[in-house]
Amino acid sequence: MSVFQSLRGVAGALVGDWRRYRTSMRAAHPEYLQICNRGERLLAAPEGDIGFDCDWPWTTDLNAPKHLPWLGRQLLKRALTDDRVALRDAPVSPSESPDISFVIGHRGAARIPHLLLTLKSIAGQSQANVECIVVEQDTESRLPSVLPPWVRYIHTPPPTTTMPYCRSWAFNVGVQHARAKVLILHDNDIVVPEFYAREAARRCAQGHDFANLKRFIFYLSEMHTTEIFAERAAFEQLAPLSIGQNLEGGGSLVTTRDAYDDVGGMDETFIGWGGEDNEFWERAQTRPHWPYSYMSLVHLWHPAQAGKGNRSNETLSRYYTLAQIDPAERIRILKVRGRGASHGPFGWLENPS
Repeated sequence: MSVFQSLRGVAGALVGDWRRYRTSMRAAHPEYLQICNRGERLLAAPEGDIGFDCDWPWTTDLNAPKHLPWLGRQLLKRALTDDRVALRDAPVSPSESPDISFVIGHRGAARIPHLLLTLKSIAGQSQANVECIVVEQDTESRLPSVLPPWVRYIHTPPPTTTMPYCRSWAFNVGVQHARAKVLILHDNDIVVPEFYAREAARRCAQGHDFANLKRFIFYLSEMHTTEIFAERAAFEQLAPLSIGQNLEGGGSLVTTRDAYDDVGGMDETFIGWGGEDNEFWERAQTRPHWPYSYMSLVHLWHPAQAGKGNRSNETLSRYYTLAQIDPAERIRILKVRGRGASHGPFGWLENPS
């Protein structure tokens, strides 16, 4: 970006965005949830309920905070006032009959600090009994010595050392072991607020089979994440690198156990990065669902996934192919297909590389 473009972006944010951001963040009611980019449209939740559905197809970042980082920091601070993060080593009231089962897939040593902090935020949940299942999809079992005792652990070595990470397989395996009727399919690098599980249970109790609660995801910088791991900084202390909207099925998604099975689970032909969450959300929308998001989550920094942003990415290409098929037909196919096998994902076993 040239100096002229940078100055133009700053000027545009000051003139077109700063005042409305400030007004929304100062309001007693969480009007800041209505902040979006100029030209984007939000659909409010029905009957005066809280939440907004993004009326555009793909994930976007808020533009103004990229030009005015202090604006992003103020928004992060305002959001975490409502969505406070509580970090604990273990749940206050562990239960053999949890209300919510978090299911997390994991691979490699690099993200162990991310996973452990994510688990602390799950242990910090209030007004909901939670369990967490971590599925380590790796040739080497690294996690048993570092996971807290309250976390349930499953090791699924990939069938070959060359198989890329398969997020869908990890979820399908973990769901089979879940004890709760409500599930949260969750990534190992996203810190959740204290009442996230409570809200997930509440939305499902209202009759929604799926719920996307994520209004904003605050992506932290590398330095900020390092400082948090070292306990030298708070989440709201520095400006986020970016602020994402409209993640829909990505990052963290709420579902009931019955609905997960009824839509065919995750599609294990997505091996590698990308596309599986979009495809799953399309099938989820055939059932009663809550798309009106209103909670803020924090994403810990890590290097970008291999293949992210690459238009030749095979898994993304697979998504675009499947998107041409009616979701009901995809559900029919997946329901008769095996999933969650301990020895490998369907896509790799049927078409080994």
